[in-house]
Amino acid sequence: MSAKNMAPFELKEATTNDIALISRLGHDIWREVYPPIIGSAQVEYMLEKMYNYAALEEQMKDLGHKFFIAMYSGQDVGFVSFSFHHGELANRTRIHKLYLLPSMQGKGLGAQMVKYVEALSKENNDVKLELNVNKNNPALHFYNRLGFAIEKDVVIDIGNGYVMDDYVMFRLHQ
Repeated sequence: MSAKNMAPFELKEATTNDIALISRLGHDIWREVYPPIIGSAQVEYMLEKMYNYAALEEQMKDLGHKFFIAMYSGQDVGFVSFSFHHGELANRTRIHKLYLLPSMQGKGLGAQMVKYVEALSKENNDVKLELNVNKNNPALHFYNRLGFAIEKDVVIDIGNGYVMDDYVMFRLHQ
């Protein structure tokens, strides 16, 4: 499936040449959105751990994560990453990251990103989407509106005394 074109919204498949852009967007979005949810110290720790060049390159090359840059009116406004065939039955597409600049939220772009990932998921014979979301993240309501349901809650130790206190959510393909 080629990149989605919905003027003025577009998704463009990223390559390792886009790592600096993904890192910058990740830093900008996380520093604006997450301090009230998890605190600034944990935000900086997680950014250093997950959004440095080596970590993003490993996600793309070694872990097989697909990244797409979200563009709105020609400007880079977010990104999504995912991989196929997760879960016990290897039949889920896992959304690892789905982020938009706060100024772009509420325009239906996130829903379009999920819809696009779902289309690719179907093409790859997966039957559902899954993702993690922090239990205190307002995006939980966004995922509920899109038909995601909570499967379980998890607390993941990420080191340095920090945890990710998340819900694992899923949605069968529509």
